[in-house]
Amino acid sequence: MRLIEEGRVLLNNSRLTAKKRIVLAGDLVEYTTSLPLQLRPQAEYVALDIRYEDEYLMVISKKAGMVVHPTRGHEEGTLVNALIHRYGYENLAILQGDDRPGIVHRLDKDTSGLMLAAKNQQAGLKLQEGIRSRNIVRRYQALVHGYIAPETGLVDAPIARGNYERIRMVIDDGPSSREAITTFAVLDRFEAQAHDDGYTYIECKLHTGRTHQIRVHMEYIGHPCVGDAVYGRTKPAAQMGLERQFLHSWQLNFEHPVSKEAMEFTDDLPQELSSVLVSLDNRRIPKHSKESLV
Repeated sequence: MRLIEEGRVLLNNSRLTAKKRIVLAGDLVEYTTSLPLQLRPQAEYVALDIRYEDEYLMVISKKAGMVVHPTRGHEEGTLVNALIHRYGYENLAILQGDDRPGIVHRLDKDTSGLMLAAKNQQAGLKLQEGIRSRNIVRRYQALVHGYIAPETGLVDAPIARGNYERIRMVIDDGPSSREAITTFAVLDRFEAQAHDDGYTYIECKLHTGRTHQIRVHMEYIGHPCVGDAVYGRTKPAAQMGLERQFLHSWQLNFEHPVSKEAMEFTDDLPQELSSVLVSLDNRRIPKHSKESLV
């Protein structure tokens, strides 16, 4: 019970809050007790792009290639190592286990852009609740394969961890699956050429926060992210020279957990992604109007 109250129990990658919960076949339960000091992630200087910070939280622009927290094969150079070096282990909220101090939510290794971290435990718990209640708005920009005809769309398809490839998430309506909802709006379309079937530039809004959610949903509707090595197309000529998925967390909107101030942050595309759009400029298909996400 104490571990649940302290936020140390995860069920399918989300903090468990209910003290009584039926665990189903395929559910992933993770919990931590206090780690011995020598097993905690180590402080390590890693440059951070901090867009905002106060005594409670920070907004960080994560670069593609940075892992959020230590995992097998990525024990060093992570965001967590950098946070411990900058603030000290004891000055970070523990929300997802002792090995993930400061972490409120995650971005994939090769996804860039804005994310939240917490210094204060109470503020961190309120931020996590804001994500669960969908009061924190997270918008992403993605370039996907193919031509998406509708100006806006909604993907409501549950996600579960794959049975055979544990790194890969799948659409599944089984007992271990979790609700996943993504909406999107088309920003631009680019005509097809000999080695590809064209591209669509979209803005996505997360209504839930499942692992690889946008990448899985876009593959599911037949429009995987350009450059995605796990869920994308295999033809090298269609990847626009990218060695990472074209997916960027460009906007965060939330209420400050203490001051209640409305906070909004935006982050321009990194150069390797913006240059792809520049190279596609002469293939742009004119649009009559642009619609925003609902």
